[in-house]
Amino acid sequence: MNKQLFGFDCPGCGMQRSLALILKGQFADAFFMFPAIYTLVVFFGFIALHFLDKKRNYHKIIISLGIINGLIMIISYIYKILINN
Repeated sequence: MNKQLFGFDCPGCGMQRSLALILKGQFADAFFMFPAIYTLVVFFGFIALHFLDKKRNYHKIIISLGIINGLIMIISYIYKILINN
């Protein structure tokens, strides 16, 4: 919808398609579709652990993975914009 309204992809474009590619076993294609998909899967895994395992503190790991994932998304988005123009 973002591309239809504004003419360019949003930073999260390709995330769902990339997850579908992982489920099909096409791991390299998933990375090229959305480079942050693997850090995102790990990030959500640690969030799930945070809710399931109350004995351990996962805050630092979750914050670190969130920052890394955000940086990967921003860098790949800028790269995608530069390549398409």
